[in-house]
Amino acid sequence: MDPNDLTSWPEFAALPLGEFAFPGPLRDQLVAAILDGSKTSTTATLIEFEVEKEELPRAGSREVVVDSAGRGVAVIELTEVRTSRLAEVDLQHAVDEGEGYTSVAQWRAGHEEFWHSPEMRDAMGDPGFTVEDTTMLVLQRFKVIARLP
Repeated sequence: MDPNDLTSWPEFAALPLGEFAFPGPLRDQLVAAILDGSKTSTTATLIEFEVEKEELPRAGSREVVVDSAGRGVAVIELTEVRTSRLAEVDLQHAVDEGEGYTSVAQWRAGHEEFWHSPEMRDAMGDPGFTVEDTTMLVLQRFKVIARLP
C-alpha cells in the first residue's frame, strides 16, 4: 500500500487538493515551508476562483497538500480566509507566507513575478494578465493537521 495514495487515508480521500504554485521548484519550496511550519499563510487573486469556477474557501475547510509529483504530503485546515486589495496586504501575512519576505514590498515583488509569469497568464487565459493596487486577493491562514508519510 502506497502511503501517499489518498485511498490509503479514507478520512482524507474526499478532500480537495491544495496545490501551491505550479509543479516544480517553487511548489517544492512552498511544500517544504508548509511541512517545516514556516508557511502558515497563502495568497490567491480573487479572479483565479472565478476563472476556475471554484467557491471561495472557508475557515474550517481542509485540503490535502500535494507535492510536485502530485503526492499528498499533508492535510491543512484553513483557520482564516479574508479578502483584501493588493495595496492593503499587511506585513504579518507577507512574513507568514514562509518565503523569507521581510517587507510587504518584497512580498509584492515576488508575487507579481509569479502572477505575471507565462504559466499564470496561461492558466488565467489572459496573456496580458496583470495585478495592480486594487486587485482583490484571497488571503488564507492555515495549520497542518496531519502529515502523510
